[in-house]
Amino acid sequence: MSEPNQKEEQKLPFKALTFAAYKHRHQQRKGVEAVPYINHPIAVANLLVDVGNVTDTATIAAAILHDTVEDTETTLLELENEFGATIAKLVAELSDNKSLPSEKRKRLQIEHAPSLSPRARLVKLADKICNLRDMIGDPPKGWSLKRKQEYFDWGKSVVDQIRGTNAALEQAFDAAFSKRP
Repeated sequence: MSEPNQKEEQKLPFKALTFAAYKHRHQQRKGVEAVPYINHPIAVANLLVDVGNVTDTATIAAAILHDTVEDTETTLLELENEFGATIAKLVAELSDNKSLPSEKRKRLQIEHAPSLSPRARLVKLADKICNLRDMIGDPPKGWSLKRKQEYFDWGKSVVDQIRGTNAALEQAFDAAFSKRP
């Protein structure tokens, strides 16, 4: 029989999934196939578990929630109230400031990557892998070859700052990067 705290911990990713599915309910990925957005955070969390062998439920929950603040009306305070300070802090580490121009946000991701916590590094790696895989399988509508290549190169610049985090995830990133258009 599970201890009550252990049972609550096991339920955490499902609670995060329910929350994220609601928050992203009207969103789709940028690809031609218009895939429901929630598939992306699910893929990130799944990659952490299946490839990265991550078992920490806070990291898995943060992976599911990683785009809620950046891409929905969710606030960090709302996340903290629902999921606690640890997960809210992780999501904060992974969220870009959307009020900044895109190029500055990209540069800051590269600059801030080395200072990410170990848990945030895991999510960042899985996110970049999923984004490259999506770029290969269902690229954003209207993106030129040059823009896709620049995205791959930028993703690699971010990941290169956090190498040494998880060998299996880094190998998966390199495999995705090897398919650069």
